Amino acid sequence: MSDAETLRRIPLEIFNAGRLELIDECFAPDYIEHVAPPPGVPSGIDGLRVLVAALRAAFPDLRYEVVQQLQDGDTHVGHVQVSGTMSGDFAGMPATGKAATWQEIHIAKFRDGKLAEHWAVQDRCDSPASVEARS
Repeated sequence: MSDAETLRRIPLEIFNAGRLELIDECFAPDYIEHVAPPPGVPSGIDGLRVLVAALRAAFPDLRYEVVQQLQDGDTHVGHVQVSGTMSGDFAGMPATGKAATWQEIHIAKFRDGKLAEHWAVQDRCDSPASVEARS
């Protein structure tokens, strides 16, 4: 499987479908996350498992859509659009019952076919926290 295919599996199969068993297949054992985790979420692969489960619990209709992917050697950039209805608590925020859609850009560095390092930028203008703040 190519690095590009692996990168697509993360939002579509791990986040959308909740296939946590794919984390070990897609991520290097010494995976480095350069984005600070939400409150209560540990770092690294264990934190990723907690994050996916927490997002899926708070947003039962969570959907990641891959908008675009680019590659330069072992570095990949992915643009995703995320949507869901916040019907459960997440990262210290109480459930709002409101739908939200936001954009994310992910930069992933691969080593030996697995994601080894990750950076991300999120447009939180229509994220759950932003929707709640404007209510």
